Amino acid sequence: MPAKKSTYKDEASYKAAMDEILALMNKGEGNLTPSEVTRLRNMASAAEAYEDTFYPLPMPGTIGQMVELKMYQMHLTQTKMAELLGLGRPKLSQILNGKREPDVTFLKAAYKKLKIDPAFLLEKA
Repeated sequence: MPAKKSTYKDEASYKAAMDEILALMNKGEGNLTPSEVTRLRNMASAAEAYEDTFYPLPMPGTIGQMVELKMYQMHLTQTKMAELLGLGRPKLSQILNGKREPDVTFLKAAYKKLKIDPAFLLEKA
């Protein structure tokens, strides 16, 4: 997927767009015209691209942090994540808390099920 391009060149134009986005959102989704929906979608996409460029999130520093990020992104509880990875919840909890080193089974599941970059897994294991 190609990277999104922001049309906002500076903080002032970004903030003005955020104000307009908020005003449109406050109208309520059902009260927007089709052109307002399109404008909102385009502005939100451009704002996301601006944020990715000027406010990037730091990369997780550990495998546990990466798995927690994936849990957040996937809206999973620790129990559901353990099920997805084919692990017991206590084992996952220990890995996330740094009390247990990830084993090959965990690393393979993290790669296959969570699509975590294998280079990251090898570097941090």
